[in-house]
Amino acid sequence: MAKRPCPSLTSLNPNIVMLRPSMDDLLAAFLDMADSDTDSPSLSIDLSFERLLESLPRDDDQSLLIDRALNLGSLLLEAAKRSARKRASKHNSIAWALPPDLTIKVFSMLDTQSLCYAAVTCSMFNKCAMDPMCYANIDLRTVVPKVNNAVVSTVIQRAGKSLQRQTRRLVAWLESEDESLKLGIVPGPTASPWSCQSLVYTIRNSVDVSSFSWNDKKTRQGKESFILTRTCLHPLTVESGAAGTLLRRLHLYNIERMDCTSLCMALSACPSLLDLEIVGLHVELRQTLMSVSLSCPLIERLFFESSKTGRDDSLKSPTCVDLVNNCPHLTSLALRGFKLPDYKIRILVKGFRKLKYVDFSTSYSITGTFLRNLGSGAGGNLLEVLILRDCMHLKEVEVARFFSALLGGDLKFLRHLDISNREGLASDGDWYERCYSSSIIPLKQVTEVRQDICLLAEFPSEGSFIDIDQMVDSEFNSDISLPSQLSSHASDGSLLMSSSESSYNSDQGSGNEEGQDSGYIIFEESSDEVDFLAV
Repeated sequence: MAKRPCPSLTSLNPNIVMLRPSMDDLLAAFLDMADSDTDSPSLSIDLSFERLLESLPRDDDQSLLIDRALNLGSLLLEAAKRSARKRASKHNSIAWALPPDLTIKVFSMLDTQSLCYAAVTCSMFNKCAMDPMCYANIDLRTVVPKVNNAVVSTVIQRAGKSLQRQTRRLVAWLESEDESLKLGIVPGPTASPWSCQSLVYTIRNSVDVSSFSWNDKKTRQGKESFILTRTCLHPLTVESGAAGTLLRRLHLYNIERMDCTSLCMALSACPSLLDLEIVGLHVELRQTLMSVSLSCPLIERLFFESSKTGRDDSLKSPTCVDLVNNCPHLTSLALRGFKLPDYKIRILVKGFRKLKYVDFSTSYSITGTFLRNLGSGAGGNLLEVLILRDCMHLKEVEVARFFSALLGGDLKFLRHLDISNREGLASDGDWYERCYSSSIIPLKQVTEVRQDICLLAEFPSEGSFIDIDQMVDSEFNSDISLPSQLSSHASDGSLLMSSSESSYNSDQGSGNEEGQDSGYIIFEESSDEVDFLAV
């Protein structure tokens, strides 16, 4: 059935005789008419519209007239809003003191969420915030789920647009800046220091993302749910891996749906990666290190914390050897919460010739035999930071031998050492027998002779003993890493006192293979909530 054409006002009511002036004159007359009755313009328009409706005999024609009035009002409202935004943007361009290129430089120094807030302020700021230079360092870490795959894809695409435009500018800029991507759920403020080079080291715990309520993850107002899945890193691999090629730093935290295949695929697109940090992902240590070995030859810092403390024993010796041979620039290595026999750790620590920072906190199977002759040879002698906090199997006798070596002058560059253990050290015969104080560890002597070392050795008193069997059982039934807190001072009574030591010359391994006024900016839009989805 053919649609009946909309009749004009004159066809609806032959008594209405009107000329057809131009649209501009008609709109001006209409607006002047709205303001002619200064007492009550709204009432005047209402009465006029009612008279017009009553002049139409048919109900269908009256309904059609109402629809046309609503449509006209909507069009006029949108036109007025667009004009207001244009005028505000023009005003802001005059009132804003910085030129566009300098504004973009300032915006590039903001964190990603602050950049999103700036982008929705006005059209001028939005245009500057869309520049690819502002997305070189993407930080989408949150304390509660607020980011999904679409947000990640959008910001990566914005950063990647610099490959198609302003290429020369980008190359010059990258000489002094590193591109980074940080995603996931963190257990505290994202503004906290994350650099592993800080000697004031803070143990970071994995976050059980399942503890967040469904309301934190569900969709809102038609938006996608706040869930990062295994495909969140896919934008790094598209267009022949253009975005991944530029990436220098990749930090991933507690992305519950990430798997090994997706992570390794993303790493394969990041040949220039210098810094990789993985916390709380359900990915295997061996496969991840193999991917790093094959795809990231320039890597300098690797921080990997297990999502399930003590369960992952997948690392094999050949993987350690390949990592050492293929990643010779590594200076910082942290593998926390994995099953790591001493001989595998020795391959890594002695193999990397530039290694300065080592952290094996909360790792299982470490007895300390890898510490023997650690300062001899080319590997290990440059260590500045060594952290073995809460390593359950770390033995008292191995710590004593290592301290004797420090007294002998080994590891001259060592500046920070942490052997604290909330359950005490293991005895030489049986690790179930715990040592809370020792007469064989020369801790006091080391603090006197090696005053350049910040030494942390915090242990509980014997009265605070916790059953080891119960602790192990609870750890193996938890998906959350061991909670720990490191202070910069040892508590009273926590330092081990000792006497002189025997010689330290054994090098054996262990284990088996496994407004309109100038001067201010006009806010063109207002919103009750501005978050990452604003991008």
